[in-house]
Amino acid sequence: MSDTLYLSLWYPNLRLAALPDKLTAVLGAFAAHGGEAGVYAATVWPIDWTETPIFQRVWGRGGSAPSQGAEPRLAVEEALELLHDDYAYEFQIGWSLWELEAGGALDTRWVREPRLVRVTGYGPLFDEGAYEQDGHIRVDFGSDAPFLEEDLELDSVAARHVEENVRQLVELTAAVEKSSGATARLLWSELGESLAQRLAARLGAKLGMGN
Repeated sequence: MSDTLYLSLWYPNLRLAALPDKLTAVLGAFAAHGGEAGVYAATVWPIDWTETPIFQRVWGRGGSAPSQGAEPRLAVEEALELLHDDYAYEFQIGWSLWELEAGGALDTRWVREPRLVRVTGYGPLFDEGAYEQDGHIRVDFGSDAPFLEEDLELDSVAARHVEENVRQLVELTAAVEKSSGATARLLWSELGESLAQRLAARLGAKLGMGN
């Protein structure tokens, strides 16, 4: 069963004024680890997730066209111009992984498919201090299926692509932690299951995933 995968990052004594630099560092790490250089969209949520966004901007997808997507620092500056303790700042950025493209019974192939990842920075008062559990910054990777492919018989080709996805995740996680200066990180899922343990069972090897 696939699950939603998150990365939570915490920073000691983080002041709200420092949040833009942290978000910029996290978003900027994607380009070197299978992601796009430009930010696709930004949304600012007041108070909690039930409220109507007070800011939304869509710049477009990245890819080869330099006019599409916003440079992370510019996107963060525009969204965080409204800097408040009880706001959350959500950014969408592209990240590509190997996924199985199913055709006919004998026509399957692996392709690198882009997905939208959500990077959210929390004000300390947003949703009654949600940052304590979710992190000052939370990365929502979406479904964990590309890292496990639990419904697929893992032959050598499939195992190689899954392992490459996992390696990309590990490298991105380490880069995000280092570039943004996080002192604590947690890779977790909605169902509460350990991705590292599921990977070890799936691939037959221990993987250092930070939880």
